[in-house]
Amino acid sequence: MKNVLVTGGKGQLATCIKDIVKDNLDNNCNFIYVDIDELDITKAGKVNTFFKNNNITHCINCAAYTAVDDAESNESLVEAVNVTGAKNLAIACSDSGAILIQISTDFVFNGKQTSFYDEEDLENPLGVYGLTKLNGEKAVFKYLKENFIIRTSWLYSEYNHNFLKTMLRLGRERDKLGVVCDQIGTPTYASDLAIIIVKVIMEENLPYGIYHYSNEGVASWYDFAKAIFEESKIQVDLSPIKSEAYPTPAERPKFSVLDKSKIKKELKLEIPYWRDSLKKCILKINDND
Repeated sequence: MKNVLVTGGKGQLATCIKDIVKDNLDNNCNFIYVDIDELDITKAGKVNTFFKNNNITHCINCAAYTAVDDAESNESLVEAVNVTGAKNLAIACSDSGAILIQISTDFVFNGKQTSFYDEEDLENPLGVYGLTKLNGEKAVFKYLKENFIIRTSWLYSEYNHNFLKTMLRLGRERDKLGVVCDQIGTPTYASDLAIIIVKVIMEENLPYGIYHYSNEGVASWYDFAKAIFEESKIQVDLSPIKSEAYPTPAERPKFSVLDKSKIKKELKLEIPYWRDSLKKCILKINDND
């Protein structure tokens, strides 16, 4: 029996994992979803006890402090969740022989290069969020030599708070909007990522290490917003603006497109184009309205 612990159990990625596995796995897999109320991953003793009591064989760490701007003024809390939490899970996995899948981010890069970022490129985060996620990766490697780290980018879904949900709300509230056009990356549908995470769990021979995953294609935040409004048939006067016109506490990478060659080769994947996945997500939102 595989007992799979999913932290950050109320977040959008964990919820998408729940959707993926409920109808697609046999009885040999038991998924256990926990949020901070059930398990505070910053508490080492509680983590170790939970692993032992539930005979955990796999752990998907979706728990993270992801509010990029707020992170700049809450460094100790961000460090506790993104670094100490990852460390505690890695130690518990090492002690119990469990497999850890740590979810990370494109924000570990500074966005200064113009080619796609692969797993061997030098990390150099710009802010507290990216730095703590990188240090979380390092903690995992320090305490658990054999692990999976999956970096992703611009995650959205029909669940919780994300850029898609914000644009849908603002598009209905306002006649005009300005969205930055000089930050380039790839929107990633959390449901597509959830499918990959489940594949990693079920795959017996996948080499351990760092993998990059996002949807295919390249977009700016302006492109992403424009596609959202087009697919949702929302009429709004959308203007492209430069980052300097919309100052934020945290600096964002200007270019953070991830190279997915490694994960495509190892899992023999065909990754959906970002706009095709966006269309699927918006259809789900409309069906639920």
